[in-house]
Amino acid sequence: MTQVGSVYGEALYDLAKAEGLSETILQELSVLEESFRQNPAFLRLLAAQSLSKQERCAILDDSFRGKLQPYVLNFLKILTEKGYPKHFFDCVASYREHYNRDNGILPVTAVTAVALDAGQAARLSEKLTAITGKTIQLHNRVEPGILGGIRLDYDGKCLDGTVAHRLSAIRAKLKTTVL
Repeated sequence: MTQVGSVYGEALYDLAKAEGLSETILQELSVLEESFRQNPAFLRLLAAQSLSKQERCAILDDSFRGKLQPYVLNFLKILTEKGYPKHFFDCVASYREHYNRDNGILPVTAVTAVALDAGQAARLSEKLTAITGKTIQLHNRVEPGILGGIRLDYDGKCLDGTVAHRLSAIRAKLKTTVL
């Protein structure tokens, strides 16, 4: 995460929290994040030096006035005026990080060889909630190369119980074993 993203995301979160709008703004930022990932040309347009700052802000007004919470629209305008549209995703990541911390939410990525069904995901979330004491926001990523088992990535930690990891450990042990 860039320093710009961290500072601006935290500032927006502090404002949203003070105004009691942190959840609403997070939802709007998430929708914008998905939209900008699908259409990165829009952020490039907001950074285009061939347009004046006023023209770029007018594009934002035309696109979002009345559709977004005013703080979010103004935030986009500030990023545009400062020449920071490319930091939008880092700003959202910083905002989300502060929101999750304050609301006891722990994002967890479960990496599996096949997708978890709803029951497996619910049981895993319950178990992790019991261990961490936090509300689990579970994402499942499928990587067939792990062969089986599960790897949990959360809070900067990696708990690897995959078949691929176990085979790698056995391979390393065999290499150091003298026969």
